[in-house]
Amino acid sequence: MEQQEQRRPTRSLQLGAVQVGGMAPVTVQSMCNTDTRDVEATLTQIRALVAAGCEIIRCAVPDAEAAAALGKIVQGCPIPMVADIHFDYRLALQALESGVACLRINPGNIGERWKVVEVVAACQERKVPIRIGVNGGSLEKELLEKHGHATAEAMVESALGHIRILEELNYPQLKVSLKASDVRRTVAAYRLLATQVDYPLHVGITEAGTTWAGTIKSAVGLGALLYDGIGDTLRVSLTGDPVEEVRVGWEILKALELRQRGPRFISCPTCGRCQIDLISVAEEVERRLQHLSVPLTIAVMGCVVNGPGEAREADLGIAGGKDMGLLFRHGEIIRRLPQRELADALVAEAEQMAAEQLGAKPD
Repeated sequence: MEQQEQRRPTRSLQLGAVQVGGMAPVTVQSMCNTDTRDVEATLTQIRALVAAGCEIIRCAVPDAEAAAALGKIVQGCPIPMVADIHFDYRLALQALESGVACLRINPGNIGERWKVVEVVAACQERKVPIRIGVNGGSLEKELLEKHGHATAEAMVESALGHIRILEELNYPQLKVSLKASDVRRTVAAYRLLATQVDYPLHVGITEAGTTWAGTIKSAVGLGALLYDGIGDTLRVSLTGDPVEEVRVGWEILKALELRQRGPRFISCPTCGRCQIDLISVAEEVERRLQHLSVPLTIAVMGCVVNGPGEAREADLGIAGGKDMGLLFRHGEIIRRLPQRELADALVAEAEQMAAEQLGAKPD
């Protein structure tokens, strides 16, 4: 695909069974918001995230009890686990013993150089990559004094300083993130760093906000970067259920045609020509088909202007008339239905088609 050919070439990392960088598909990540010390609650959330399409998961490690719990979590986790570490190098060592696939640290806040050396040596022994995570809200004091505030240039300088530490220790198995809570600064920082290093980049807008506002900010920021070919793995940061982070991440990738997972919905905004309650039909169909992983294009259209054309082009679609709709499958009209039956019929056809593509019979 054209977008894939424009991807920024980067080094390749291996997080468990998942490749990041090196022209591998852009992966979708999330972070648990459970108490890591609560193993069952964390695993329950991870299972929900995996079902939604999460490919890499991160857990906070605030203390030794959380680090100890990681061992049991990793055993039950079907995707690579990233341990989020700050300040205490011993937590990083403990997390590595638990079998995590990656560490998220800033070498600059781990403490004296010998502590960083110990962490890097342990990573080298286990072949565990490190994510250098720079955030606009937690830059080094000296950089804030130098630049006045957390500018894009200050964030890049912080990242390069941390990268230099790992390069001096001969361990370039790393990826980098440069996250701020506003779109323009984040995009500027990633673009600047992308001209200076070839390490894989983990992209995201940090503290983006609630599900509604944060989705928009993340789509604008990540969309701009990914369209430019910048970004090897992503996380959408929302104040809410992390399952929504995964869903939004996939929608961003689908919109850019970088990856496909689950249905791609096309629905009209409705106008005075619409003679069915299209909004309720579209919302119900989308909600009931969230569980599908097979990529299907589904059109829910309300009138005779664009409806038949979009419905014919989709894998499945409906085109509304007066209190009724035509049901299309691969461009052919297969049924004429009253409005009250449209959602059920479209969902049933979609589940049937998905089952056929998976080579299995529907339940």
